[in-house]
Amino acid sequence: MPTRVRRHRTGLSAAALTAVALGKLLAPAPAPAQAAGAGGHPGHDERLQRQLERLVAQEDGPPGAIAVLTRDGRTQVYTAGVGDLATGRRPDLDDHMRVASIAKAYSGAVALRLVDQGRLSLDDTIGERLPALPADWHAVTLRELLQHTSGLPDFSADPEFLRILQADPRHRFDPRTLLGFVADEPLLFRPGTLYEYSNSDNIAVALMAEAATGRRYEELVYRPLGLRETSLPLGYRLPRPFLHGYDVNPPAEPEDVSEAIGASGVWASGGIVSTPRELGAFIRGYGGPALLSEATRKEQLTFRPGDSSEPAGPGTNAAGLAIYQYSTRCGVLHGHTGNFPGYTQLAATTPDGTRSLTFSINTQTSKSNKPALLARLRTVEEDFACALLKDR
Repeated sequence: MPTRVRRHRTGLSAAALTAVALGKLLAPAPAPAQAAGAGGHPGHDERLQRQLERLVAQEDGPPGAIAVLTRDGRTQVYTAGVGDLATGRRPDLDDHMRVASIAKAYSGAVALRLVDQGRLSLDDTIGERLPALPADWHAVTLRELLQHTSGLPDFSADPEFLRILQADPRHRFDPRTLLGFVADEPLLFRPGTLYEYSNSDNIAVALMAEAATGRRYEELVYRPLGLRETSLPLGYRLPRPFLHGYDVNPPAEPEDVSEAIGASGVWASGGIVSTPRELGAFIRGYGGPALLSEATRKEQLTFRPGDSSEPAGPGTNAAGLAIYQYSTRCGVLHGHTGNFPGYTQLAATTPDGTRSLTFSINTQTSKSNKPALLARLRTVEEDFACALLKDR
């Protein structure tokens, strides 16, 4: 078997397969003034630039990185390395990229908007909304799905699912049948008693949203929330231009895996495609007060200390409803992280929604596959978070 294919397959861990969702959210504000990540621009922090360059220079580090700080309408873009090894082009604010499990925040936005509209309740159960799913799952509530305390077994770790994907990484699944891979399995624990990050949860959230509205999930995402460069592909192609994602395993040369894997196998649980500009606009709306009512936002921001997304974000993490609290040494942010073959992502905002940070690297890192790189990444993310929070 050729090395190229074999390397694609070995990367398909359950943590890696947190991806595919979404579409158009939050009408974006006019493009703010931008300071590029190079010396000589007003407000540019050379220390942050050096931090980013050192991250890219690590032996198993990403070929490139882009961090975007938006503070009260002004955006600063820091880049290091390249977004495309073949051309040497640097990462760009409008490059498309897989946002991975940050897509879980998008499905949270859909569900919580429906709660505000009275079309869903956080206490609605799988049995009430999705009675065709296994009876053992029927007591699970929407709240527990959004907080990953449901106990649903993770379909993306199922041996048959992985066998299909390993045989054909671009296989096109019917996303609405993904939970069928674990339909014969009981809950992992009594709902509400433990935290277990699971891709199955957000598949069920999307299906509940469809059941409540009679509309396809894609329509619920695209139309109300309106971003123009955000999409929910089911295939493997990325819109152009895009930030190329790489499998980095020294001493081998980095391998471009941007379009190696189809997105249908994870749907609403993780693989939205967006750009750094629009990702920032989304997280300012969803993590700030603009998108939800005060009552629903209070539920969204009820956090479980110590629980994190995959990978963990900067500082100390706590889990809310499809959102996380990152308590850094400089203050608190709300956001989400994600990883997927070729990409690791962070999107975070101040609680008032006026400032945001997106941080994207074009290789995958997690606690299981590259713990040292992840530790370094979280340190650099916290330094950028402190820059975002400065003077507050």
